[in-house]
Amino acid sequence: MRRHDRLLSVPGVTRYRVFLVDDHPIVRQGLTLLIDQEPDLVVCGEADDAASVPDALSRLGPDVVILDLSLGGRDGLDLLKLIRTRAATLPVLVLSMHDESVYAERALRAGANGYIMKQEATDTVLDAIRRIVRGEVYVSDRVARRVLEQMVARPARRASLDRLSDRELEVFRLIGDGLGTRDIAESLHLSVKTVESYQAHIKEKLSLTGARALMQRAIEWRIGDTTGNPR
Repeated sequence: MRRHDRLLSVPGVTRYRVFLVDDHPIVRQGLTLLIDQEPDLVVCGEADDAASVPDALSRLGPDVVILDLSLGGRDGLDLLKLIRTRAATLPVLVLSMHDESVYAERALRAGANGYIMKQEATDTVLDAIRRIVRGEVYVSDRVARRVLEQMVARPARRASLDRLSDRELEVFRLIGDGLGTRDIAESLHLSVKTVESYQAHIKEKLSLTGARALMQRAIEWRIGDTTGNPR
């Protein structure tokens, strides 16, 4: 975790303090350069893992958190839920590479105030930060339309993924990344038996037969998740 020792206020100007949580140094550096050039925003600190975040938030008192969902094996949704138990009203913007059509609603249910994908334009990121600081919720037009569409009809293929719990989806994602059962257990700090139980639940919910079908579906989904192509 790094604290940014720089001027955090300018006379007559309110600068909202932004705390970054992302395990990629280049992403944090890029966000810092983007944010610090704005007259009303400044990065007050950053973390590359989940463990240091709760203490940092208590010490630095940021006005908004930008959070990635992938933190070196730790599920960002778990960290988001933890932040909510420690700081119920702190605005959190999820900035992720993961497909918003799957993760945005989960993030919002876990307590996020907004969700934006990393390939969005820089102006969109800044707009999202400012809107959630003002107490608004930010999602893309695509997510907003999807929520409305779901009030009328829910596609069966997507609905099957929606039936997965947050932990099941995390296991499914790691299967798609090519990890075996033991590697997944180590990554999530779970027993092999627990992971096997999650895999069984996933197969049941997705109507899949056998480990090969599960892996094929997970890889197919991950390819779409990282490229942005529809599945």
